[in-house]
Amino acid sequence: MKNIAILGSTGSIGTQTLDVVREHPELFHVSVLAANASDELLEKQIEEFQPELAVLSDEAAYQRLKERYTGRTQLAGGRQAFVDAAAYDDVQTVVTSMMGFAGLEPTMKALEAKKDIALANKETLVVAGELVTRKVKEQGVRLLPVDSEHCAFFQCLQGEQSSKIEKLLLTCSGGPFRGKKREEIGNATVDQVLAHPTWNMGRKITVDSASLVNKGLEVIEAKWLYDVDYDKIQVVVHPQSIIHSMVQFVDGAVMAQLGSTDMRLPIQYALTYPERQPASWPRLDFWQMKDLTFAEPDMETFKGLKFAYEAGKIGGTMPCVFNAANEVAVAAFLAGDIYFLDIYDIIEETMLKRETILEPELEELFEEDRWAREFAKGLLKK
Repeated sequence: MKNIAILGSTGSIGTQTLDVVREHPELFHVSVLAANASDELLEKQIEEFQPELAVLSDEAAYQRLKERYTGRTQLAGGRQAFVDAAAYDDVQTVVTSMMGFAGLEPTMKALEAKKDIALANKETLVVAGELVTRKVKEQGVRLLPVDSEHCAFFQCLQGEQSSKIEKLLLTCSGGPFRGKKREEIGNATVDQVLAHPTWNMGRKITVDSASLVNKGLEVIEAKWLYDVDYDKIQVVVHPQSIIHSMVQFVDGAVMAQLGSTDMRLPIQYALTYPERQPASWPRLDFWQMKDLTFAEPDMETFKGLKFAYEAGKIGGTMPCVFNAANEVAVAAFLAGDIYFLDIYDIIEETMLKRETILEPELEELFEEDRWAREFAKGLLKK
């Protein structure tokens, strides 16, 4: 039985990870549950899974839970407790499913403690890809991708040599505004942006999907996971989201991974690798599939993808600045403070304003993240 920690257990990926545990109680024991502020849902998870440790990074939420909880699970609160939970002694695999830059510090903590990582927090590799991949090699641990697209690459590359990759074909649904131009989405509402046609995800990642920033983050993530140059990563719009990604090899052969739009499949694969286990998730019905279509992304309308390529190619601290500006902009959009297209302007202005440190240390990345957030927030007041 594998002992796991789930960081971000009350979010979309965290709750689906617990579905996988329910599917295979003989394979997994949840040793640690950690969340931000959802104390009521975390309490229900504690009651069901009986972890040794449960953490809330929000102090007020921790106090609320502490006042009413009388069970055996040890409780802890605060940001540092959340980070420390990543290194819990009895855990073999840490599922990093928290959102945004906040995932970097606990992921590094888990790597220092020689834990395998089931990575659902793509921002960790976006902002610190070189540091993280180096630490993975130094510690001799496994970094297993949970994103459906990167899990698809991972499966397609089993038994293959990475030197034989000609191109990574990263599929993209196109989001709710596929095919539309800037003038058609300038006044898009939050509800319209959150109406993703194929995937059920959290609010922030759904906005990123609509702007194609999420696909840009995945481009940078792919560069570090599979050690390829950016000119070998090609984004392909595939509205049906049936093919989760493809690998084209030097002889012209293309390997694709297909599956239903259910995140539990890649989560389970990451947790059980190298084995495959039965699961009750929906299957593809090829008799019912009418067509599979593909197109080039519109990077002039959906500039998030273009900015990501630019940030990745510049390298150093620029992806960190790109990510921080986007996180600020998305939060402002969801709060109703800016328009959807303003997200791009905030990202671009923030990137243009900052010089790049090419080989940053971890502390410098934290400083770049802080600076970019402050600068982007300043743009909201204009």
